[in-house]
Amino acid sequence: MKIATFNINNINRRLPNLLAWLRTAKPDVVALQELKASDGEFPAAAIEKADYGAVWRGQKTWNGVAILARKATPILTRDRLPGRPGDHEARYIEAAVRGIIVTSIYLPNGNPQPGPKFDYKLDWFARLKRHANTFIKQDLPVVLAGDYNVAPTEIDIYPTRSWDKDALVQPKSRAAFASLVSQGWCDAIREQHPERRIYTFWDYKRNRWPRDAGLRLDHLLLSPALASRLAKAGVDRDVRGEDGASDHAPAWVVLK
Repeated sequence: MKIATFNINNINRRLPNLLAWLRTAKPDVVALQELKASDGEFPAAAIEKADYGAVWRGQKTWNGVAILARKATPILTRDRLPGRPGDHEARYIEAAVRGIIVTSIYLPNGNPQPGPKFDYKLDWFARLKRHANTFIKQDLPVVLAGDYNVAPTEIDIYPTRSWDKDALVQPKSRAAFASLVSQGWCDAIREQHPERRIYTFWDYKRNRWPRDAGLRLDHLLLSPALASRLAKAGVDRDVRGEDGASDHAPAWVVLK
């Protein structure tokens, strides 16, 4: 079973890229982020024609998350992160697919920091950790997939000092990610490639894609009930080099 996460950065603008990747990679489940489309603007017909069922939560202009399932219909279990009723940003969705719960997470960026946006990021992380712990306690098969907007360690960002003040690499951001993982989650890509520099995001600015000046921001965390099934993990980095591409590439795991 192949499960992927992909920050598509505007699903309608990048729809040809997405459909081409689906045809080639054939993932069984896909978590999408940054749809940048309202619910009614989601290209459901094109996704269905590609043989994928979908659940989504859109938001006009910003955010938006979805889960696709190949030759199946995801069963929606939650369309927002609990803990803050007044938070209406479309950043979290979860669904059951073939006996596994898969999330699509679009964690807040947090810039500029310090400030209210960074505080929101840390609060969102704390809420995610509380919710994730319920999965651990129930020993459920779960994949926490998504764009976490955190490069967890120095090996997850190209050698540079230019990002030092960015929320993506702050000690508190990294500590929040580490605290989540410490509940018992398996960081699948790092588990499979413990010392390799692997990136999932290359900013459009400053020639960062041609220079391979990337960051690993997109993660797939496996619950203890799934960790033993991890067979492969990687990134389809060539997708980032296509015409009209998102600034992210799909990251994926294969479960045996």
